[in-house]
Amino acid sequence: MTWLITGGAGFIGAHVVRAMLDAGERVAVYDDLSTGDPGRVPRGVPFVKGSVLDGEPLRRTLADLGIEGVVHLAAKKQVAESVARPLHYYRENVQGLATLLEAAADTGVRNFLFSSSAAVYGMPDVNLVTEDTPCAPINPYGETKLAGEWLVRAAGRAHGMRTASLRYFNVAGAADELLADTGVFNLIPMVFEKLTEGAAPVIFGDDYDTPDGTCVRDFIHVEDIASAHLAAARALTGREPGSDLTVNIGRGEGVSVREMIELIGEVTGYGPAAAPVSAPRRPGDPARVVAAADRIREELGWSARYDVRAMVTSAWAGWCARHPGALRGA
Repeated sequence: MTWLITGGAGFIGAHVVRAMLDAGERVAVYDDLSTGDPGRVPRGVPFVKGSVLDGEPLRRTLADLGIEGVVHLAAKKQVAESVARPLHYYRENVQGLATLLEAAADTGVRNFLFSSSAAVYGMPDVNLVTEDTPCAPINPYGETKLAGEWLVRAAGRAHGMRTASLRYFNVAGAADELLADTGVFNLIPMVFEKLTEGAAPVIFGDDYDTPDGTCVRDFIHVEDIASAHLAAARALTGREPGSDLTVNIGRGEGVSVREMIELIGEVTGYGPAAAPVSAPRRPGDPARVVAAADRIREELGWSARYDVRAMVTSAWAGWCARHPGALRGA
């Protein structure tokens, strides 16, 4: 069967494309290139430039390529931007998903895998976040992901599609320099940027109820994210029509912001220069968000392979490829 990967020219999407190709799956890519890079799409993989808001091009693509399964990663994903532009986020992430699901139902697609997020949980007051932890998103981005899960599940039941939603935790790392994240929105690239500018990394809040006072997160390598998509896609095809699966993708281990900055200083060679400065807390940052990863292991036989050092090392290689002067002493 052939899988259409929306957002397949993006950071995570390109890793999913590669993982599925390496495993012998047939794939095609659909991406509007608003943030994606066509250079990430492997030679020989069918590529269509288009928006998930446009129903007719989607229907043509699904029909012409004989698509039987969709992996939907195309979405807007910046929390701060979602607060400033909620209508844009609901249009892109919810209306776009509804348009894609309608096209999928019309063309007989029977397998649909949705890229969700730990943002659906909001600020959970638990040690480990299970899939049964109540969802209470605190920003429009998280709201659109939760609404997306509801929509995927309802459409699957109504149209006999097998569906799954994968809730990512904090994604980092890269398979190689070509696929590295080019954005500076998450902790690791934000620290890289500060260090290469000769500035101190910033910790937003050092008075949380955690062992070192800084927020604790579950970081997951993007290659592990990709392998989880492959496992979920293959599992879908053997499930009952109309069935749905929701799982966390995480390592089940927390790393504090301070610990991560110290590791980054060690890996990059910046050492003491990576000593952070503290700033006030950002609104809405929970003290601890760490996944319980039992369900995905039980349902899909999947578990994470990479540790945080591998994430930082691979992300740093990608950063240095784009910023040659970043190497310590360069």
